[in-house]
Amino acid sequence: MEPVRVALDVMGGDNAPVEPVKGAIDALKKEDRLHVILVGDETEIQKILKETDGAEEVKDRYEILPSTEVIETAEHPVQAITHKKNSSMVLAMKAVKEGKADAFVSAGNSGAVLVGGQTLIGRIRGVKRAPFAPLIPTEKGPKLLLDSGASVDAKPEYLVQYARMGSIYMKGVLGMKNPRVAIVNIGAEEEKGNQLVKETFPLLKECTDINFIGSIEAREIPSGYADVIVCDAFVGNIILKLFEGVGKTFMKLMKEAFLSNFRSKIGALLVMPALKSKLKTFDVKQYGGAPMLGLKGLVVKTHGSAKANEFSNTLRQCLTFHDQKIGEMIEEALKAR
Repeated sequence: MEPVRVALDVMGGDNAPVEPVKGAIDALKKEDRLHVILVGDETEIQKILKETDGAEEVKDRYEILPSTEVIETAEHPVQAITHKKNSSMVLAMKAVKEGKADAFVSAGNSGAVLVGGQTLIGRIRGVKRAPFAPLIPTEKGPKLLLDSGASVDAKPEYLVQYARMGSIYMKGVLGMKNPRVAIVNIGAEEEKGNQLVKETFPLLKECTDINFIGSIEAREIPSGYADVIVCDAFVGNIILKLFEGVGKTFMKLMKEAFLSNFRSKIGALLVMPALKSKLKTFDVKQYGGAPMLGLKGLVVKTHGSAKANEFSNTLRQCLTFHDQKIGEMIEEALKAR
């Protein structure tokens, strides 16, 4: 199969540029088809590569695209994309737009990724808004949450389109035949919810191309009650970060409990292997980044605090996105309507 070229914004995120570069090398060692364009400060990148085990072994499958500017986390997204044309983020996105890369990955400024994705790469014709769509862990495997950060002030027609794009994604990427779609609500009854939910619910019921099962309350999400979970970005971002926060807190409390006395330490030795295996399936970061569905090119946003392992997972994830041609499937579905 053909190689997949990913433009990586090495300067984006809390742990840039060290963790993105290390993650790229790890991904290249695991995936022979992957080719990574490291976009950022060339001097810094070269220094990190010299200190990274295995970089020499895969040197024929990465290249450096030098940049002289960085879009910081707190910068105004539109101004940053407009004025910092030589930033790592803009140059990496342009590589996708110009066909020099098949995908873009960044842990940088979410707003700038959103603006750049929609203005530099562009939306598929007919797509009203491109949502961030991360996979989240549940008791029954990964499920799709959208939107998790793109459109805070959504409209009913946006959420309906999210449901359709999310269904296509779950069919294509995870092989689900008839993914269950639910809208986040404060109760099961159709008449409950805010104005957005009340207006969207009947529209989703009318959709014959999705398997809409009604409302889903937040407590039902971890059980895997629905495969595609639809909401506006304000609600979705809170859900995503609550998952992360609860996971960290639970692990901290478990560690304190196991180390509290000699008896608990003995118990920990006995249960830890099985417990680690189970808890790993509930780690949000193992699923990599969140793709923006509905764009002309593949844009994936990973966590701002991502370490090398998460960058590696996100880069490898791009192979699946690319091979399944989710963008083309969404475009064809919209044409058919």
